[in-house]
Amino acid sequence: MGEMIKMVVVLTVLSVVSGGSLAWLKDFTEPKIENQVMNLVKGPAIRQMLSEAENDPVEDRFKIQKGEEEHTVFVGVFGGAADTVVVESSANGFADKVGLVVAFNMSDNTLRGVAVTTSKETPGLGARAKEDPSFAAQFKGKGIATPFAVSKDGGQISALSGATITSRAVCTGVNNAVKTYNDLKPQIEDQIKGMGK
Repeated sequence: MGEMIKMVVVLTVLSVVSGGSLAWLKDFTEPKIENQVMNLVKGPAIRQMLSEAENDPVEDRFKIQKGEEEHTVFVGVFGGAADTVVVESSANGFADKVGLVVAFNMSDNTLRGVAVTTSKETPGLGARAKEDPSFAAQFKGKGIATPFAVSKDGGQISALSGATITSRAVCTGVNNAVKTYNDLKPQIEDQIKGMGK
C-alpha cells in the first residue's frame, strides 16, 4: 500500500512539473512565433498592399477584443489621414484553410487590396491564388456592400483556371473580412483617432 501511495505522489509531482514546463514553454515561445509570422508571412503581404503608405502599417497595429476573439488591425496612413485598415481572415480551401489579409479604405468602404498569406493549395492550381497578382487585383477598388463571389456563382471575380474551390475560398475569406471590418468599425475609428498628421 505504501508503494502505491509513493507511486501516486511521484506521478502527481511529475505531472505538475511537466504541465508547468509546457505552460512556461508556450508562454515563452508564443510571442517569438507571432513575431516571426508577422515578419515573414503577414508583414510582407501587408507592406506590399500598402506600399504607398506614409507609415509602416505592420508597426502601427493594435488588437481589438470582440467576444471570445481577438483581432489584429493594421493601419495605413495616406495623405496624412489614417484611412486604411487591414484585417485578417481565412476560409476553407481545397486542401486546408486559406489565410488572407484584406485592406479597407474607410473613407469610401472599398477594398484597397487582398493578399493570400497562407495556403496549402495544389501547386500550379490553387496555389496561384497567392502567387498570381492579377487574381488578387480583381478585388481592388470594389465596394463592400455586395458579397464577393466567383463569376460561376454570379459574382464579379474570375476564378483561377482549374482552381474554382480555392477562388471561392478567397471570396469567402474576403466576405468574412468584410463582416469583421463592419463589426469592428466603431472600435477601429476610436483607435485610429489622432493617427496620421
